[in-house]
Amino acid sequence: MRRHLAIRGRLLWFEADPAFAGEAALRFIEDGIVLIEAGIIKAVDEARVLLPQLTREVTLVDHRPHLVLPGFIDPHLHMPQTQVIASYGTELLEWLQKYTFPEESRYGDPAVSAAAARFLFDELLRNGTTTASAFCTSHPESVHAYFTEAERRGLRMIGGKVMMDRGAPPALLDTPQTGYDQTKAAIERWHGRGRLSVAITPRFAPTSTEAQLEAAGALAAAFPDLPIQTHLSENEAEIAYVRELFPWSDDYTAVYERYGLVRRKALFGHCIHLTERERAALADHQASAIFCPTSNLFLGSGLFDLAAAREAGLRVGLATDIGGGTSYSMLQTAAEAYKVLALRGEKLTAFEAFHMMTAGNAEAIGLAGTIGQLAPGYEADLVVLDSRATAALRRRMQRAETLAEELFALMMLGDDRSVAATYANGKCVYDRLNTGPRLPERGDQLASAGRPQGTEAAQQ
Repeated sequence: MRRHLAIRGRLLWFEADPAFAGEAALRFIEDGIVLIEAGIIKAVDEARVLLPQLTREVTLVDHRPHLVLPGFIDPHLHMPQTQVIASYGTELLEWLQKYTFPEESRYGDPAVSAAAARFLFDELLRNGTTTASAFCTSHPESVHAYFTEAERRGLRMIGGKVMMDRGAPPALLDTPQTGYDQTKAAIERWHGRGRLSVAITPRFAPTSTEAQLEAAGALAAAFPDLPIQTHLSENEAEIAYVRELFPWSDDYTAVYERYGLVRRKALFGHCIHLTERERAALADHQASAIFCPTSNLFLGSGLFDLAAAREAGLRVGLATDIGGGTSYSMLQTAAEAYKVLALRGEKLTAFEAFHMMTAGNAEAIGLAGTIGQLAPGYEADLVVLDSRATAALRRRMQRAETLAEELFALMMLGDDRSVAATYANGKCVYDRLNTGPRLPERGDQLASAGRPQGTEAAQQ
């Protein structure tokens, strides 16, 4: 008999963007239950409503007083950069040549790729991230390792083989034809298998010839529903280099437009130095700009203009960009986003930030309606957050009088220590206390947060 899972806690999710809808976008249940069957959310309601309906086939996990949210979503990171994160003292183009490309050259070794995939998913889940869109390397072995590990864990993940035929060491270069063929092979093997999606992944315009961008465009035309991921307008020197390489182009975005790579579910990392025309073009084509604050600060790339993106109607995601980015935590990423925007005279509220990390990022990557909310029919990916996980947080929360204050302090002071548990596809995939969910035994009594309970005890 299939057992059901019920998660009890303080439930929080967003049905719209608070930047436009205000607090009406927020859904909060102080004592609620998420009922899960076969990895799908079946019901969400007040505990007093659902508790009487639970049968003995339901395992109830009580996470009170913790917050329960949709799992965090990270729309831009690099699987092979976990060992070059925090490398000293360069800007983007030198950073790639000095640190990134030599490291990525190792990933033709299946063992290296497999170890990196295991580490990456361990770290993401420990930080409450249940979905990511990742750049692998140009090696098919790295793509195989990434998707094999994601499938083994039952995760909703996006990934892609980097297409790169110039501007890097020979061990990393493919050709327009091999880039096309290897991406197509990955699509045929992995896309739509379980919870996996393959992204068409030209690294960025400087490392692809026009012939390769044409091949990427051919893939985009052949597979119109696939994600596309690349980089755009991160660094002033990069933009100048693009002008040299593509002298016919009016601007950086126009390069991607020419080859049919600007469309819905196209994820453009960084987008710091866009012109008004470029923002409008991305918005018109329903593409997404991915804001990577820790990376932009660490590499000295610039400050993202969220207000201008919103004014243009451009969809924006928020991402770690590991390993130019310096934290796997979406909480820390949001904290740095607040600081970046403050330097521009803009503000990011806690509600806006938590929306971006969940439903907003789901929309940015084209998975709205699948993940990102606590609602019937959505996949059961959840993060349980302890807003009093550290001494600093506990002391701060003594003065937090509203949910908005609690969330803002959690965003600014929280990190992986604030993640009490992570659920993916309806299963506990990370438990801070290493207890994990277990089946209740007869005679169990109501216990502390995080311990599964028998329904009889929980209804007392």
